[in-house]
Amino acid sequence: MSERGYRSWRSHPISQQARTDTAVLAHIREQYRLSLGSYGRPRMTMELKEAGLDVGERRVRRLMRTNGIRPVRTRRHKVTTDSNHHLGVAANWLDGDFAAVEANQKRVGSILLSFSISTVAVSLAGRPVTA
Repeated sequence: MSERGYRSWRSHPISQQARTDTAVLAHIREQYRLSLGSYGRPRMTMELKEAGLDVGERRVRRLMRTNGIRPVRTRRHKVTTDSNHHLGVAANWLDGDFAAVEANQKRVGSILLSFSISTVAVSLAGRPVTA
């Protein structure tokens, strides 16, 4: 690049898009701070639109990405299944054959664990037996 071209480029005023990006970025940083770092692109765009700024998700994504603004995940997935046990697996007695000719020939059960424990036993050919 020639020295004259460089000086010409340096003397040009800042573009309208760059000025708007600077203003939007200030709002993004403020909303990010107020949300304690939890707002990502979709929620950030919604907040900026509520503040009266006419921005799209792509622009917000570009500004957040180029300035290193990333949402912080507040909750981690907690594994609750204990697969590291020495208990055996229950036998599959029905083997997928749920058809019963007469009532009380085959029964299945289910335990629902919620605020109270309830057990339901059902005859496959009839109505519920116990509840």
